[in-house]
Amino acid sequence: MKNHMHKLSTVRRATVVAGMLAACLAVPVSATTLTDIFQAADQLNTAAKRSQSKIDALTEETRKLLNDYKTVLKEIEGLRVYNRQLEKQITNQEKEMSDLAVAIDKVTVIERQITPLMLRMIDGLEQFVSLDMPFFMKEREERLERLRETMDRADVAVSEKFSVVLRAYQIENEYGRTMNTYGDTIMVDGTERRVDILQLGRVALLYQTPDGEETGMYNKESRAFEQIGDEYQASVRQGIRMARQQATLDMFSVPVSGAEAAQ
Repeated sequence: MKNHMHKLSTVRRATVVAGMLAACLAVPVSATTLTDIFQAADQLNTAAKRSQSKIDALTEETRKLLNDYKTVLKEIEGLRVYNRQLEKQITNQEKEMSDLAVAIDKVTVIERQITPLMLRMIDGLEQFVSLDMPFFMKEREERLERLRETMDRADVAVSEKFSVVLRAYQIENEYGRTMNTYGDTIMVDGTERRVDILQLGRVALLYQTPDGEETGMYNKESRAFEQIGDEYQASVRQGIRMARQQATLDMFSVPVSGAEAAQ
């Protein structure tokens, strides 16, 4: 009995489901509605693709911006290091400029002090030449004249002027250690003589006529040339030949006047 009732219940339920399906199938579905659904789905897919493309593009752009940002950060750090280095250099340059300004001030003071010194040196040299033995007088006087002209020139540095003055002193000093001969016209007893001059440092200044007939010397005390005895004729001639490098250097005797003779 129970089995019979159970079967009956199952049949009833199946009948109800079938009825419901039939009812659903009995309702007509519009073709326009399905088309709209498909179109909407396509539109959704298209929009989704566009959105994904935009998302991908934004992602790529964001990645590039991030890379650019990292690059800029590196450049900024590099610039900071460079700026720190420049600051050190600028500080050092400012110190050097300060030191240079102090040095320039000192140089200006030195220039103001050294110019009068050079003028006094030239005056002293001129006085020395005028009191010295009269050898190479034209050359020495022209040198002094050039020194004074150089001192008046504004285009010549003070250091160069000082160098020229020192060189003039050196040349005068070298005269005292050299033996030279040259032709010159001198006054002897009020008469002009064309002679060969023999300069032996500052020890002796002698002369001899080209024919060898007259020999003389410069007397420091009388500050004049005067004739000497024939005993020095051959010796002076030999000295002239040695000064011209026409004879081998050797000892020869010469008269000495003034303080040297007293010694």
